Amino acid sequence: MALLQIGGGPKEKCAGRVAGIDLGTTYSLVSIVRGGTPEVLPVGDGVSRTLPSVVWFGPEGRVEVGERARSRAAERAEGTIASAKRFMGRSQKEVLEARGLQPYRFSDNLEDPVVRFKVAEDRYVTPMEVGAEVLRILSARAEKALEGPLDGVVITVPAYFDDAQRQATKDAARLVGLTVLRLLNEPTAAALAYGLDKQKEGLFAVFDLGGGTFDISLLRLEGGVFQVLTTGGDAQLGGDDFDRAVAEHFLLEKYKDLQDVPTELAAEAIASARKAKEILTTADTATIKIAHDQYHLDRETFNELIRPVLGRCLKPIKRVLSDADLEGEELDGVVLVGGSTRVPAVQAFVEQAFGQKPLSDLDPDQVVAMGAAVQADLLGGSGPRDDVLLLDVLPLSLGIETMGGVVEKVLHRNQAIPTTATQEFTTYADGQTGMSFHVVQGEREMVVDCRSLARFNLKGLPPMGAGMARIEVRFSVDADGILDVSAEEATAGVRAHVEVKPAYGLSDDTIEQMILSSLEHAEDDVSQRVLAEAKVEAERILAALEGALLVDHSLLAGNEERRIEEARARLRTALGSDDPTAINEQVMRLDEASAAFAARRMNRSLQEVLAGQTPDQVTGSS
Repeated sequence: MALLQIGGGPKEKCAGRVAGIDLGTTYSLVSIVRGGTPEVLPVGDGVSRTLPSVVWFGPEGRVEVGERARSRAAERAEGTIASAKRFMGRSQKEVLEARGLQPYRFSDNLEDPVVRFKVAEDRYVTPMEVGAEVLRILSARAEKALEGPLDGVVITVPAYFDDAQRQATKDAARLVGLTVLRLLNEPTAAALAYGLDKQKEGLFAVFDLGGGTFDISLLRLEGGVFQVLTTGGDAQLGGDDFDRAVAEHFLLEKYKDLQDVPTELAAEAIASARKAKEILTTADTATIKIAHDQYHLDRETFNELIRPVLGRCLKPIKRVLSDADLEGEELDGVVLVGGSTRVPAVQAFVEQAFGQKPLSDLDPDQVVAMGAAVQADLLGGSGPRDDVLLLDVLPLSLGIETMGGVVEKVLHRNQAIPTTATQEFTTYADGQTGMSFHVVQGEREMVVDCRSLARFNLKGLPPMGAGMARIEVRFSVDADGILDVSAEEATAGVRAHVEVKPAYGLSDDTIEQMILSSLEHAEDDVSQRVLAEAKVEAERILAALEGALLVDHSLLAGNEERRIEEARARLRTALGSDDPTAINEQVMRLDEASAAFAARRMNRSLQEVLAGQTPDQVTGSS
């Protein structure tokens, strides 16, 4: 069995500034280790430690992330992308063929191997680009805290993410120039943080239900060794499905077919359902607002609506327990991870499924990011720790297509990684001088039921009788769960190799083009952003001044009104240009022209407040 020292070997070692990132479906976090303790950093408003994984793509190349992006959804829903993680590594065909409520517009090209969100009439973005914008904010926050550029990051992924989804995550990081030290499975990260924080040992289940993914892993924590025994889950199951179930319930009162629901209305309904879900975590009732209609939702009804979604968690739970030959009651604890585990119905479900009350010692939203920071620190921060050992596993089996469309598994699910395995194949026809290999991933026996990862050819075989050639195929999986496959014919020494880059990810050329494009247009993008911000501020000042003049016109003195009006006219003219310097200069001139008027308004307000008070009341004396 292959072991992984999470302190890392020479190839993994990265001296310098490092961070752990939980790139979540609903919320994302960044954490660093200071003084030996993982610390989740505040982002966005400088107070909250969770950044909504929402990106708004506006006109003139403007981009907003987090709460600011979420607030833009009402004015421009088509440009607002949330839960992009659910689309990582998926093809356009998979998305378009999926039924159900969707708050997005997509490219209608079924042959496109990558999902593309339509955010404007002439602009499409991929899930990797959306993820990159979130990573940009998180990495910038870590760099500010560490006072310098990051040398590497550990990014967490659902344990049940397949090869394509893992590659897509790395592609997102590459788009913003981040060096990924490791992709770390989320349940493993949680166990790492939990085990080190609580100093507990034993056999634990990690029940990880986030916004868009579900993982269940069994781990043994003993003597500093974190061994993943089995893992399972569903990469398309999470709290977003709760929101969608509630939204669909009320929308079906007006629409017979959910495909007829306008994109903007679907987005509004899902957002309202999400708010109601959060309210029902502590309250008994909540209100759903869709367009001009309001609906009452109580916790009992909510629990009934999400029951089918929760039921989908049961099969992976039973399978991982069966793989480990255990009963839920035999576990030393069940650790809750992910924001969706805050829902009371989820906690009750977990208690029933495992026959014991789940643990909630650590914040389920932060524990994954904390574990990622610990891993990053061990790989490249404070140096390796000899007392910590991590053993992770493959979430899905990997194999080769053989005659008849049958899968020959080379590496099996729950096998420890990193790992290497070889298997021998042979020719099926006389004089055959080449072989085609089809690499697949999944647990089913037939290729049609598994996921295609890559194809490659081995040419130049010496002509022999059928079954005489001996071709050794080697599968190697690194610590990130990324696969490398090679094939070699022993007699002639002919060799072929492929680093499996799934068809559902972005090609190297595409990635490089995106990076080059971002660099080429970086100056233009900054200029566009500065211009847009100058215009927004100028328009705000004009509107505020107009309101003030309507209310307090009588406070104007002499030719003040004429000077203000001339300054307003010059600012409006400047707004018609693309010169932010000119706009800012006219804003300053308007401030100067209206300064005396603003001072009189302030003085009058103070006089009104102080009117009727005694000197003692004004000074606060007793």
